[in-house]
Amino acid sequence: MAVKKIVVLASGGGSNLQSLIDAAENGAINARIAAVISDRRGAFALERAKSAGIPSYEHDRFDKARFAVRDDFDRAVADSIDAHAPDLIVLAGYLSILPRETVTRYRVINIHPSLLPKFGGMGFYGRKVHEAVIAAGETESGATVHYVDEGVDTGGIIVQERVPVMPGDTAETLAARVLETEHNLIVTAVKMLL
Repeated sequence: MAVKKIVVLASGGGSNLQSLIDAAENGAINARIAAVISDRRGAFALERAKSAGIPSYEHDRFDKARFAVRDDFDRAVADSIDAHAPDLIVLAGYLSILPRETVTRYRVINIHPSLLPKFGGMGFYGRKVHEAVIAAGETESGATVHYVDEGVDTGGIIVQERVPVMPGDTAETLAARVLETEHNLIVTAVKMLL
């Protein structure tokens, strides 16, 4: 069976990216990370890619000198994706919304730090998700891998895993437990799809 190509998009530290890099290297998934793309200047995910010898692209969406309009940014990201013709695109902590053309052209999945459909959609990312879970008095949270469609966190659910919300949890302590779950869940989902 041919090794599949994955392009990973990340905005931050890239710990889910690292889980995929490790899984590809140890044979847990029949894939290679063909490229890493970030929409943030200096994202540590780019360092992880560099350390693993993976081509990487930094398209800082806040760089107005380079991207005067949103279409310029979207085109740069799309060109970087197209250069690698991936079998799968994985959004691993990627904070920009992909344009319709990208999500209809490729198979795209995302990992989200809640049990969707709860605590998903515009404005629900990172710490904000965990703060909302705790504020709502939820007894469990978790992570979800889902297909990316034209909405925000509205695509079909592929796999979820539950994480208990413990008494006295803060957004930080809950985030740490959910992130541990994400590291395994993203690999599980990619294995299922490939």
